[in-house]
Amino acid sequence: MKSYYTIMLLIASNIFMTIAWYGHLKFAKSFTSLSLFWIILISWGIAFFEYCFQVPANRYGFVENGGAFNIWQLKVLQEVITLSVFTIFTLLVFKNEVFRLNHLIGFIFLVLAVYFIFKK
Repeated sequence: MKSYYTIMLLIASNIFMTIAWYGHLKFAKSFTSLSLFWIILISWGIAFFEYCFQVPANRYGFVENGGAFNIWQLKVLQEVITLSVFTIFTLLVFKNEVFRLNHLIGFIFLVLAVYFIFKK
């Protein structure tokens, strides 16, 4: 059950992270009157919620805290979730971006990374 919670928390964390890091690029016209300093503060405020999910995900998921994943598995899992959330966000929000064959090939290599990291 902790592995399920860990994955759900990582997904939530990465949604906030993606919005904090890339959301302002889409809504740049709304923020034209703001300086870069204020954009950073807004993004930092959103990223706070990323940490509210990321830290518990790592604590619940880590094997030494009774979780299902070692540190290597947690990191690779987080990276695959990050790129999955980023891809969905990009395709939904940035309509002019295209998912290409080289992106798919990169994802296949990431899935292979997960396979090898989780292999006993």
